[in-house]
This record gives sequence, C-alpha cells and structure tokens, in this order.
Amino acid sequence: MKLNKISAMFSGAKSKANNITIFGATLTAMLSMPALAADTAEQIKAEEVEKSEIEVIAVRGIFGSLKAANLLKRTDNRIVDVIVAEDIGKLPDNNIAEALQRITGVSIESDFGVGESVTIRGVSENLILLNGRSTAGPGRGGISLDDFPSTFLKTVEVIKSPTPEMIEGALGGTVNMQTVRPLELTDPLFAITLDGEYADKTENIAPNFTAAMGNNWDLGEYGTFGASANVSYQDRELRRDEYFNKVDLQDNIDLNGDGIVDVSNGPNGKYLRRTESTVEQKTEERERTAFGLSLQWAPTNEDLNIYVDMNATKLDGGQAAYSILDVGGSVTPRSDSYYDNNGELQNYDLTGVLTIPKTWSDFTTSETSSHAIGTEWNITDDIEFSAEYSISKSEEHQTASEFNLRPIERTDPTLNLTTHTSTGSLTTGSGIPSYMFADTGMLTNPDNLVFREFFHKTLDTDNEEQALRFDFKIHDVGVDFISAIKTGVRFTDRDYSSNRFDLKPNGNTLKDSYKKAKNADGLYSPTWIDNPIISDSFKTINMSNSFDQTGIAGQNDLLTYNVYDANRLQNTEATYALVQQMLAGTSYAMTGNLADNMLEDTGAYKFINEKTSAIYAQFHLDFDDITAVVGGRYIQTELESSIVDSVDSNGKKILNTGTNDYSDFLPSLNVTYNLSEETLVRFAAAKVMRRADFDELSPALSIDNSLVTGTQGSYQLEPYRVTQYDISVEHYFSEGGIVSAALFYKDVKSFTQTDSSCLADSSTVSGQNTTQWNNICLLDTAGQSQGEIINATQDQGLAYVDAQKAAGRTGIVIDTDVNGGSGEVRGLELGYQQQFNFLPGIWSGLGVNANYTFADSEQPDGNPLLNISKHTANTQFYWEGEDVQLRLAYNWRDRYLDDQSTKRVQTVGALGYNVFNQNDPSADNYDPTVGNSYREARGQFDFSVSWDINDNFTVVANAVNLTGEPIVYTTELDSIWAYSEADRRYTLGVRAKF
Repeated sequence: MKLNKISAMFSGAKSKANNITIFGATLTAMLSMPALAADTAEQIKAEEVEKSEIEVIAVRGIFGSLKAANLLKRTDNRIVDVIVAEDIGKLPDNNIAEALQRITGVSIESDFGVGESVTIRGVSENLILLNGRSTAGPGRGGISLDDFPSTFLKTVEVIKSPTPEMIEGALGGTVNMQTVRPLELTDPLFAITLDGEYADKTENIAPNFTAAMGNNWDLGEYGTFGASANVSYQDRELRRDEYFNKVDLQDNIDLNGDGIVDVSNGPNGKYLRRTESTVEQKTEERERTAFGLSLQWAPTNEDLNIYVDMNATKLDGGQAAYSILDVGGSVTPRSDSYYDNNGELQNYDLTGVLTIPKTWSDFTTSETSSHAIGTEWNITDDIEFSAEYSISKSEEHQTASEFNLRPIERTDPTLNLTTHTSTGSLTTGSGIPSYMFADTGMLTNPDNLVFREFFHKTLDTDNEEQALRFDFKIHDVGVDFISAIKTGVRFTDRDYSSNRFDLKPNGNTLKDSYKKAKNADGLYSPTWIDNPIISDSFKTINMSNSFDQTGIAGQNDLLTYNVYDANRLQNTEATYALVQQMLAGTSYAMTGNLADNMLEDTGAYKFINEKTSAIYAQFHLDFDDITAVVGGRYIQTELESSIVDSVDSNGKKILNTGTNDYSDFLPSLNVTYNLSEETLVRFAAAKVMRRADFDELSPALSIDNSLVTGTQGSYQLEPYRVTQYDISVEHYFSEGGIVSAALFYKDVKSFTQTDSSCLADSSTVSGQNTTQWNNICLLDTAGQSQGEIINATQDQGLAYVDAQKAAGRTGIVIDTDVNGGSGEVRGLELGYQQQFNFLPGIWSGLGVNANYTFADSEQPDGNPLLNISKHTANTQFYWEGEDVQLRLAYNWRDRYLDDQSTKRVQTVGALGYNVFNQNDPSADNYDPTVGNSYREARGQFDFSVSWDINDNFTVVANAVNLTGEPIVYTTELDSIWAYSEADRRYTLGVRAKF
C-alpha cells in the first residue's frame, strides 16, 4: 500500500525527464527497505565552499549579509531562503519575524505592532526550530518569534521544500533559527548592545540590553573546549487603539420622511447599519529576559564533539486596558443621512443607547526553555553519527480581570433600577466616525454609573516535549550516483495541560451585582462610582495620540470616559478587598480572601499526552549536473486526551480519556539541475502533515464570562495533510546578485473548519448576560441543544430574549473545529537582488533587494483560505559606505480573509440574509460568507542607519512603521467595521565588539 502511494506521487512526472523517472524508481526501492529518522541536513555542496566564506563571524555589513545568504541558498539542496546576521548579534531587524518578512513568500502577523508569527506562502501552520530541534510555545508551532532575541542568532532559514530528515509539522515552511557554536569562533568574542526604543503612543523609552561572549581553549591532550553565553533584557511599553462596530443588515427605510422607502442598493433589499460603537485602548508593559549558554568539547584523538545548549526566556509585565461599548438604539435618520455605494447607511442617530465602560487586563506571563545535549562523531571518513536528547518547555500563567460599570440613574432611595440612555449621533468622514451623545456627561457623570461586576480568572498552561534522535550518514556506498545515504529515528513524548480558576464567592460570579446584591431589607444596593470606598480608584481617561494614524472624522465622546484605574486592577488582591467592602451587608457579601474564593472550573481542564515515533531514510544522488535528495519519513502518533469526568469526595479528579492513533508516510523529492554555472533549476515534491493544535484536540468546554459563546475541541481530529509541488529557477550574477522565480502548489486535505451549535445549559437562566442580545442563540426546546443558530430579530429585541432566557430557551453558541474537505494554494514568487558596485564613486554602495509573491487559494465553501494575500511585495533599498549603512524597507500585502466567524459581523454575507448560517448548505438562508472579516491592504516603511565610529563601536538607529499605517477590517460587503493602530517605534543605541 505504501509503494502504491509513492508510485502515484511520481506517476505524473515520468514524461518530464529520464532522470526524474530514475529518482522515482530509486525512491520506491529505497522505501521498501528498513529506515531510521533525523533532524538537520548537512548540505553536500556547502562542504565544497570555503568555510570562511559562509561563517557568520566573517560577515560584515548589509551587502556581506545578503551575499552570505545567497551563498547558503545556492548551495542548499532544498528550496530555502536565508537571513544572515550582518555582524555578531545583528540581524537586519531587531525582531525575528520583522526580519523574515523581507523574504519572498513570507508575511507576518503582529501584536501591538510587533511581529510575532509568520505565514509562509499564505499558510500560518508552520514550525519554529532552534538549531534544528523543536521549540515549545503555547501551541503547536513553537515559540513566538517576538519572545526570542534576534541578537542570539547567526542565521535564520526559511525552508519551503522539506527533506525526510526534517521534523514534521510544517505546512507552509519551517523556520530554523541557528546560534553560534563556541568552537566556530576563531577569536575571543565580547559584544554588547545598549539602546532605547521610543514608542510614540505611550511616549515611553524602553531599555534594551544584550551581551554576548565566547571563546575556546586548547587543552592539549584533553582536546578543545569552547563556551559562549548570551543575555538579553528588554522592558518596553506599547499601546494599541481599536475602534470597531457591530454591523448588521436591516430592511430599507424612509430616509427623508416622505413616506417612500429609499432603496439602499444593498443585497436582498437591505442596508448595512453600524451599531455598538466600541473604543478599546490597551497599554501593555512587556519585560523580557533571556539567556543562552552553549558548551562544546572536542577530544584530540577522535573526530568528535559533544555539546550542551541551554536557552531560556521569561516574559513578564502587565496590562492597562479600557473599553467603552455603546449598546442598542433605534435608527433615526437625519437630514444628512444617505446610503453609500456599498448600501451602508451613513450619518444617523441611534436613540435609546446605553454605554458600558469596562476596565480590563488580560495578560500572560511565560517561561520557555529549550535545552539539548548531543554529539556529532565522524566514526570513519565515510560514516557520520549524531545523537541528541532535548527538552523544550513552556509554562504560561494568564490572568484576566474586569471591573465593569453599568449606566443606572441615581435615585434616593433606589426603588427601581432605571437604565440611563441617551441619543448617539454618528457622522462619518475621514478616519473613525464622529460620535456624540446628547447627554454630554454620558461617560463621566458619576450620577449615571454604578458598579456592575468584578471578574477574575486565571489560566495555567504547561507544554513540555522530550525528544530523542539518532542519525547516521554514509558517504561511500559503492554506487557512483549515490553520494550519501542518511537515515535515523526520532521519538517524542509531549504533555500538555491546562486548568482554569474563576472568582466565585459563595459559588457564583459577581455578575450584575448592582441588581442582585440586595440589603437586609431586600432592596437594591447599587454602588455609584463616587462612593467613598472606591472613588479614589477612578480616573478620567483621555489618552494623547488617540487614533492619530487613522484620524477622527470629528468630535468623538467615546474617547473621554470615567473608569476604574487599570493599574489598580492589576493588583487583584486590593481590588477584591474594595469590592468586598462595597458588598458588605448585602446578599453578595464575601468572606475570606481572593484565593479562598477562586474555584477551579473542572469542565475546562485539559490534559493531552502525545507520543510520536519517526523513522526516515534519504538518498543523496549525484548525476553531475543533476543532484537530488529523495526519501521518505514514516511517523506514528499516539494521542490521549483527558477531561474531568467527576471529582471524588477527596477532591481528586476522575478523568475520562479518549485515544486516537494514526500514522503518516511523507515522501519527498528535491532535485537541482545546474543549467549553467550561474543558473539552477529546482524541482521539489513532498507530502507534509500538521497535527491539530492542543485546544482543538480537547473536548473540554471553554465558555466566556457572559455565557454567550464558547469553544470545544475533539481528540478525533485528523491532522492537516498537504501534498505540495515546487519548481524554481535561480540565476546568480555579478557579486551576490540573484534573479529568481518559483511556482508552487499545495493541495490541502482534511483541514479543519468551524461548526457552530447552540448548547443548552441551565446556568444561562441566572447567569447569561443579555446586553448584546442579538448575539445570543435561541433554543426551540428548553434544555435541548441544537445545531441551528437562531438569533432574535430587531423587532423582537431585548425584552423577547430576556423572556426566552427566563424560560430556559437561550443557549450558548459553541464553535467546534471539525475536519473539512480539501482546498488548494497556488502561486508565484519573484526575487531580485543586486548591489550596483559598477557605478562610480559612492554610488557603488547602492543596492536593492526586492521580491513579489502571488498566492491564490480556495476552500470547499468557495471562500479563500485564511491569512492568504493574493499579492505581497517587499523592497529594500540600501546604501553602505566604509563606515555608514542606510536601509529603507517597504513591506506591502494585499487584502486577505482574516476570520470566518467574527461575532461583530456574524450575519453579514454576500447574499444579505442577515441570518447566521455558514454550516448547513441544505438549510434555508445558507451563506458561507456570513461572518467573514477581511484585513485590508496595508504597506509599511521601516528605516535603519548605522555608523561605525571605529572597529569597536557602532551607533545604530531604527524606525518601525515610519509613516504610521493603521490596520482596517471590512465585511464581506466591503463595509469598514474596525480600525486598529499601534505605536511607531524608534530605536537609538550603540553596539560594541571586542
């Protein structure tokens, strides 16, 4: 059966060339014999290149870095792109992800404007390796790229066509970060970098310090010993401003009151309407401490070395976040109201709106590590052996806290709770809309605002993988066209666990305290924000630089608000004590401290054990002008996924465990044809796989605080499986110049898609928050879950939903990932790099590095795949002289599908039904595009300059997002629903090397 799979893979290639036929036949024969597994490949041709040419320690400057990267690309057997440090501890950018976006086919995802992950050829399911071994992060892919200091690295590879020795798990590509080994150093090393990073929104200067040192010593008869160490510290403060709306579809209305309904030209006779205007402003302090230590020893009497690598990163900090949500309201047209070209209503009033100010903090502290001990031994001139044991670990502690208010009109005594409402006037223009309240004190008058809820939860996640591998490489096997055979095995054992604790005094949350906490006489006991107990803890927020990149169409009252101080919220013990005082003497009175009232949510507990065994074999073939690496990797996966079934009388969890075992065979072929001395043609084909993420593999329920939405996984999920093909042409010219083109195709099988259902849960009757009533699913029968999502209509409104809730006929929308059908990605990559050293004088220092990627994709429902831009372009112009280097980089990517189930646009689709049904094609009003959210096209300029004062000291400066480009999100119908912007970042510092 395995041989049939292999033959099928190569059957289409038989007519292309006799050599390709030979490769296919060789692969079939080789895979019929026993095989062993592996890690990082030695590159055959790289051994023919003088070592000093490619060692990072010999590289200086922008052109030197690009030239070295080209050399590594040229001599690799795979389709690969490389970034090489311009000097010890200096990648082209201060962030690994931001450096990688300069590579053809690579785009990045950012958080607070800082690159944290990459998509490769439009696929985000990639693998992050450190020195060829896996790293542990919160999920499947490995460590976040902004958690690892770029100054630790000598090279970063992006491998697009795998070989059998490589660790499985990458669908788009593998990012392999490589550090300097101490025995590579030719001289003692000491380098230090000290700089300050200014973020223009927070107006904060963040220190950044890095030091590296290393040396090796000749111990005579005891061999050679080397040691290198790195330490990095960064303490930055960043801010993100977001403005977004809920967008839905309503029937056309009479705009001018003449008795005639005005037609919007929207789909299905409807117009698009913005409601629920929301401002969220979040400031985050990120403190990162990292260290790396490498020890290496080589005896004198053997061609052998033993190494120990240790790397660890700790991320700490805090968050000050505020949110203003404007809820409800009925549309009242104005004299300036109109429908735009998308059928969206512009310039109108919303009567009867209420606002919900919220202070919140959702921050994760983490500790990650990657340690390894291994050996590399040339047993003979023809036989190489390597072995490594590694352990990668990630421990995360997430805290989420909220202090929410509610607009209630003050009366004395409080006999009724009357919601304070007003009229909101929305006016569009350039930037975020103008939004003004008829009541100018809507967000600042203490007579309108009472304490609603203090919410606090913690989530702890541990992810640890132990891996053991053995590899053999034989150079002379007695066959002329086989230059080497490599084989090996790899075993892993991974434990993933997650648990959650919630603040639940007396077994319940503090939700809606203003109406549920009653005094001894049974009367309401709301706490207004000017109450002496908490008044000192409130502040009026009006942040500087708010939406200075997007712009504001006019006055916006949502930008000035009275809220609980977020810095105090970070001290949860103190906030708990304040709330305890406020609720004393009521039915919500709390005893004990915060820890006493944190209850474990056993329904959210997850434990996953995953064991893998891999065996591989690959042949290195050499037919003079044609070389190839061909082989296969066989992997077995054993999965156990456990949730809590019950808790015994001693508090011990009784687990319910499900199992899933499966195997994969991953053949691959990499062929390089030397068309001429300067031109290479490459062909690659491979099957790759990626296991589902851990949250997707657990059937534990994760439900939000409002009991409105949740997620649930399944241990029966099959992995993503992809068959991919690549063909590329690389032409090298001049000194370090390259022109390249590549075609790629990925056939995606068994990828996951989201199914939504309405879960019946008795806790919704008393605990569900119906403020955003149009997001709540309605049940046909109380207590009975259903697959169909039904929401209340605008005419039914809040009162209807509250009545259904009281009758037990509201549920929780649960999103579950299930295996879907197939999809495909196809595209083109173009690259060009050259230094114009033929120009006279100082102009010879000019150079350019540019690339373009086209990627098209489709999944079974007709939507494109997530995170894939059709067009992506990167350009770097640089100039370097003897002492000065300048670089201007521009990165641009086209519009792409960011999410398919966005709650704020959940019913907006191309067909205009205003109904959420993206799951069941046989049901009425099916529209696979509802809930689609797109991120609009965006470009960003980055600039850097450095000046070598002398051989030891260099002044460096960088600017990220130089022109301050915001991010804009749109619906399937092209209407804007969200804006997001983060700091411009400016760095100035000094580097010293001795």
